[in-house]
Amino acid sequence: GLRPGQELLDDVGGSHIFQNWKRNILTDSGGFQMVSLLKLAEITEEGVQFQSPHDGSLMLLTPEHSMSIQNSIGADIIMQLDDVVSSLTTGKRVEEAMYRSIRWLDRCIKSHKNPETQNLFAITQGGLVPELRKICIQEMIKRDTPGYAIGGLSGGEEKDIFWRM
Repeated sequence: GLRPGQELLDDVGGSHIFQNWKRNILTDSGGFQMVSLLKLAEITEEGVQFQSPHDGSLMLLTPEHSMSIQNSIGADIIMQLDDVVSSLTTGKRVEEAMYRSIRWLDRCIKSHKNPETQNLFAITQGGLVPELRKICIQEMIKRDTPGYAIGGLSGGEEKDIFWRM
């Protein structure tokens, strides 16, 4: 399994105590692994099923499970699970990922157990399509999360396109 493990983090009271770290901690949701482990992952509305590159075992990462893990870690800033596609992806899959990220944000908000002590950031998607990014951020702003991140970039796009997004 994964180490140190969610149960241990729950038992000790989170990563700040486990590491004796008195400064801020930011955790990511696991969404980036959708791109980096794409050959080992299947993405559905439920979540992302990964095949371990180590032992071949399967793991389903849902928005709820991602929140549970990040709540156990106790990070100060936690990221929603988003549907990440390579910035070089075009067409229907980009729009699908953007709308799924909005729906997954709703599930993350609903399952987030510590909103008073952990800041959940929404992650905008939309590929290299400004109109999709605008729709995404407009929808995410309606959820009024403590912060927002720009997702789905740094995947090989040209710098001038990166800066326009």
